[in-house]
Amino acid sequence: MIEGAVHRFGDNIDTDQLAPGRYMKGAIAEIARHCLEAVDPGFVDRVCPGDIIVAGDNFGAGSSREQAVAALLALGVSAVVAKSFARIFFRNALNLGLPVLVCPTASEIPDGARIAVDPTSGRAVETATGQQHDCEPIPSHLMAMVRDGGLLPHLEKTLRTSTNG
Repeated sequence: MIEGAVHRFGDNIDTDQLAPGRYMKGAIAEIARHCLEAVDPGFVDRVCPGDIIVAGDNFGAGSSREQAVAALLALGVSAVVAKSFARIFFRNALNLGLPVLVCPTASEIPDGARIAVDPTSGRAVETATGQQHDCEPIPSHLMAMVRDGGLLPHLEKTLRTSTNG
């Protein structure tokens, strides 16, 4: 279970808003300091480790830059719940260990609310009201990868286990 405060965004949040191109030559900490500044200049000052982004349609559209996901992770974002995702962002998120859930009613989750998200059952619950939002569950084999920190750490763990077992 993942629980955190909601930072709400609209439709078409793209990778250039998440990881602005002019900072791409810098370290991920520098990129993260500018995450979402074009749509919410105060976001990086408000976001806390464990917080959850909730958004509309087409979250993560644009380029295939993994830094868009890495910036969110560097800020401590624990999950993203959106009506829909750009396919490459969705896969990059899972590959880097960030749970992402497709949720048709994401637009009904209020900014600032606290939600508890269970990626394996596909539920997001507003903790103050008990309002439940049904999301697409993340399959158990992908959640194992997310729990291991992403694709590369998961493969390393799997290879260690298979050579030691």
